Amino acid sequence: MTRLPYELFVGLRYTRAKRRNHFISFISLTSMLGIALGVAALITVLSVMNGFQNELRTRILGVASHAQISGPGDVLSGWEAVAEIAAADSRVVAAAPYVNVQGMLTYDGAVRGALIRGILPAREAQVAEFGGHMKLGTPAALKPGEFGIVLGAELARALAATLGDKVTLIAPQGQVTPAGIVPRLKQFRVVGIFEMGMFEYDSGLALIHLEDAQKLYRMEDKVSGVRLKLRDLFQSRQVALALLPKLGADAYISDWTRSHANFFRAVQMEKNVMFIILLLIVAVAAFNIVSTLVMAVTDKQSDIAILRTLGAAPSGIMAIFIVQGALIGVIGTLIGVGGGVLLALNIDVVVPFLESLFNVHFLAKDIYYISELPSELLWKDVVTIAAVSFVLSLLATLYPSWRASRVNPAEALRYE
Repeated sequence: MTRLPYELFVGLRYTRAKRRNHFISFISLTSMLGIALGVAALITVLSVMNGFQNELRTRILGVASHAQISGPGDVLSGWEAVAEIAAADSRVVAAAPYVNVQGMLTYDGAVRGALIRGILPAREAQVAEFGGHMKLGTPAALKPGEFGIVLGAELARALAATLGDKVTLIAPQGQVTPAGIVPRLKQFRVVGIFEMGMFEYDSGLALIHLEDAQKLYRMEDKVSGVRLKLRDLFQSRQVALALLPKLGADAYISDWTRSHANFFRAVQMEKNVMFIILLLIVAVAAFNIVSTLVMAVTDKQSDIAILRTLGAAPSGIMAIFIVQGALIGVIGTLIGVGGGVLLALNIDVVVPFLESLFNVHFLAKDIYYISELPSELLWKDVVTIAAVSFVLSLLATLYPSWRASRVNPAEALRYE
């Protein structure tokens, strides 16, 4: 039968034993609960930040593309050949041409500037997600020559336009007449209204058919570029670098990590700051172990002296109190991991319950476009938090354990 090392046996016994000093037990319990609370809070907050990051990425990439190929001055010739070259890469799922131009929309006295995107509805559905965010109508209603338009919800609200209304699109490129330069105007019938949940798009984007955009802006058969959807959006940079040599010198290619870098950098920075702030909770609780063990060492001086006289080495005494302190950290960390994982996985149930209980709404729909707390639990975050918590707990045991190893048996037993 294998015997436990005496350091481990005594350390575990000290942890289980009823102490004469109940204050030490209280401090130990407080440290354990503090570590558990800090770990649970860290796991929950990082899961919510991951959820926000994923939700933001989904909403942005529902309109923007994973990667896009454009030409000089946003004019690209022979887009079909470019799309074929891109589609030959196995990592590319779909390619769709687009025309991006500026315009001014007016209806019933209201005027709003907008980004006008010319699309082929069937191809656009393969690279964007407008179809799943339509409030009225459908992008498929855009037919060449019929001059239909799909508006963002905020843009339609600002114009006070709805399905079936005819809005006037004013192109900034004018035409020369005897009276001077006159902007080109064309009436478009509203065939759809979308709401992506991103103010940037809902308030400033309008969709028309690709051929209508080419006619109005006199682009002939040219387009602004080709949008790509990839199997793995995190490979966008590698795909862009692989396609660039195949497209020729007149083509430019960019990906979502560059065009929307500020959004994701901001979320990542907030996530890092929250990790550091909440880690301080764990650190404070972990270093409460120092006071617990210092008092335990003072309380157990006679026991330490007896062990030393029986031949225990200073390193053995040190190991006893390291075991005692580490056990507090391990139990607190395990409780925190369990609670944090349960809360992160059930945040969609807990938050509505708290909102109904206190009659509040944490993320009001009329203020925030993401009105529910999303959560995405990443196990690598859980492992990292648990490991950091354990290391902090272990570091907190070093000084009291070293102090215990320095106890002089003769001094400790003098008045016993």
